[in-house]
Amino acid sequence: MSQIKNFIKDIVICILRFEAWLILKKYRPKVVGVTGSVGKTSTKDAVFAVLSAKFKVRASAKSYNTDFGVPLTILGCDNAWNDPIGWLEIMLHGLLLLAWKQDYPEWLILEVGADRPGDIKRIAKWVKFDIGVLTRLPEVPVHIEFFKNKHQYLEEKFALVRSLKEDGWAVLNFDDPAIEEVAGHLKAKIVGYGFRPDVEVQASNVALHYENEKLIGLSFKVDCSNNILPVRLNGIVGRHQVYSALAAFAVGVSQEINLVDIVEALSRMPLPPGRLRILDGIKNTVLLDDTYNASPAAMEAGLATVAEIKTSGKKIAALADMMELGEHTIEAHRAIGRQVAGVASDLVLVGLRAKFIGEGAEEAGLGEDHIYYFDEATKAGKFIQDLMKEGDLVYLKGSQSVRMERAVEEIMAEPERKGALLCRQDKEWLKR
Repeated sequence: MSQIKNFIKDIVICILRFEAWLILKKYRPKVVGVTGSVGKTSTKDAVFAVLSAKFKVRASAKSYNTDFGVPLTILGCDNAWNDPIGWLEIMLHGLLLLAWKQDYPEWLILEVGADRPGDIKRIAKWVKFDIGVLTRLPEVPVHIEFFKNKHQYLEEKFALVRSLKEDGWAVLNFDDPAIEEVAGHLKAKIVGYGFRPDVEVQASNVALHYENEKLIGLSFKVDCSNNILPVRLNGIVGRHQVYSALAAFAVGVSQEINLVDIVEALSRMPLPPGRLRILDGIKNTVLLDDTYNASPAAMEAGLATVAEIKTSGKKIAALADMMELGEHTIEAHRAIGRQVAGVASDLVLVGLRAKFIGEGAEEAGLGEDHIYYFDEATKAGKFIQDLMKEGDLVYLKGSQSVRMERAVEEIMAEPERKGALLCRQDKEWLKR
C-alpha cells in the first residue's frame, strides 16, 4: 500500500511541477528564492512586505518549500493533504491558468528548503531565480542528518545563488563566514547585509523596546547608501530577527524601492506564528513563543534574547527535542543546557533528546530540583501553569514534531485566539 501511495505522490509531484514550469514560462514573473538554515520563513515574510510596497507579489504560504510546496505557490493553491479530490482540483486550476490569461503576480517569493542532497539543485533546474537570498548557515545546521557531511550540506544551500545569472541579485548575510567565502565565486550582482561596517545594508543599535515596562518589540538602525534610518519591529524580539529585516531591506534596495517605503513596510510586516512572538500569558506573564521549529543556532539565539529581557519575575525555559542533527545530537543538546543554566531559573524539558539538555544544565550548575522532564508537550504546559507566577517570562521552543505549541496553548491568556496566534493550527495538523 505504501508503495502505491508513493507512486501516486510522485506522479502528482511531476504533474504539478510541469504545470508550474509552464505557468512560469507563460506569465514570466520575477522570482525570489530564500534559503539557509535559520530564518527562511521570517525572511520570506519580510521580503513579501517590502516588495509589496511597489509590486503585486505572492509568497509561499507558511513554509511551502519542498517539491510539493514550490509548485503550489506558483499555482497559488493550498496543500490538499490527503484529499484526492483536492489534488485533482489543484491540477485543474493549473490547467485553467494555462488555458486562459489571468491576473498573475509580478513577483513570486519562494522559500526553498533542503532536507536531502539534491533538493535545491532539482528546483533550481526548472525555476529561474532573479534574486537569491541566503540567510544563515550555522556551525551545526538543521536537517543535516541525511547529508554525508557539512560540506555537502553547504553546497546544496549554495546551489540556489550559484544558479543566478549575471543580471540576477545575490542577497547574502556577510556575517556568516561560509557565505562570505562563496560570494567571490558567483556570477550575480551582490548585496551584502549584516552588522559589519563594510556591507551595503548594515544594522546597529539593536535594542528591546518597552512601553510602560511592557515588552513591545525590537528597534534598530539601518545604514544604507549613507542614509541612517530607524526601524521598529513590533511583537517580535531577538537580535537574529534583525537579519530577516536586513535581507528584505537589501532586496528592496536591489529593486530601487524608496528607503522610507522599505522602513514603513517592515514596520507593518505580518508576525509569523511561533517565531519568537510575544504573547500574553495567564497570571499576567509574558510568553516568548518560538515553537515553530528548532535548531541549535535558533535555540541559542532565542536563549540569548531571553537573557537580555527585563522581567520582574523569574525566567522559565520550556525546551524540547531538536531533530535531524545526526551525530551532533548529544553535544548540541548539552551545549544548549549549559547556556540555559545562565539564563533561566527553571527548565522544563519535553522528549528523549531533551534529556541531554538537562544533563548540560546540571553540569553548568542548575539544580536538578529546578529541571522537570515530560514526554508530551500538553503535560508540560499544564505543569507550567502551576510553576509560573505573575511577572514571569516563559520561553518555549522545540522541533515541530514535538508540537510545543500545545504547551503554549495551556498557558496563553487568549486560547480562544489560538488559530490566529499559534503555529500548526490548520485541520490536518490538529488531527495529528
